[in-house]
Amino acid sequence: NTSECEKYACCPLPPYLEDSGCVIEEDDNAGRPLRDVCFHLLKLYSDRSYELDQLLDPRSITSDPLDFRLSWHLWEVLRALNYSHLSQQSWGVLNTSYAAQLESEGLWEWAVFVMLHEPDTQ
Repeated sequence: NTSECEKYACCPLPPYLEDSGCVIEEDDNAGRPLRDVCFHLLKLYSDRSYELDQLLDPRSITSDPLDFRLSWHLWEVLRALNYSHLSQQSWGVLNTSYAAQLESEGLWEWAVFVMLHEPDTQ
C-alpha cells in the first residue's frame, strides 16, 4: 500500500523474465500483472480464495504460453489439497490444452489419462 515513489522492491517476475531487465506492469490480455508462480502460491497460502487462474497461467512459469505441463500438475496437487474454486471452464481449458500438447508429442495414451480428469462428462 505504498505510492509509486516509495516502492522498495521489484515485482516478482517469472524466472524467464527475471534477468532480462524488463519491467512488466500489466499483462496484455486480462489487465492483470504477470507474476512468478511462487508469488501466486504465497498469495494462495495467505488467502485461500485467491484466484487460481493467475496461478495456473503457463506464463507465470515458462515463456511458452502453450506449455501446460506444470500448470496441469500443479492444479492436480491443489485439487488434492481441497482447493476447488477454479471455474469449470478454466479446468476444461487446462485439461484439453495439456491433452493436446501431449497428443502433439505422440503421447496420446497420456492425453487420454489427462482427459479422464475432465469435470464435464458430457
